[in-house]
Amino acid sequence: MNWNIYLETLVYLWTGISIFIISIFLLEALTPWSLKKELIEDENIALWIIIGCFFIAIALIIAAAIK
Repeated sequence: MNWNIYLETLVYLWTGISIFIISIFLLEALTPWSLKKELIEDENIALWIIIGCFFIAIALIIAAAIK
C-alpha cells in the first residue's frame, strides 16, 4: 500500500477544514452584526442562503487548489 496517498489526503482534509474555520471567524469579524443572533435567534433565511453560497465558493476554491 502507498501510505503517501493517505497522508496527502489527511493533509488536504485538515487544510480545508482549517480554512473553513478561519473563514467562519473572518465572516463573523467582518460583519457589523452578530451572525449567531441573526441566524439562530432571528432565523434569517436569506443570510443562511448567503452563507451557504459563501461556503460553496470557498469549497470550490479549495478543490481547485488541490487539483
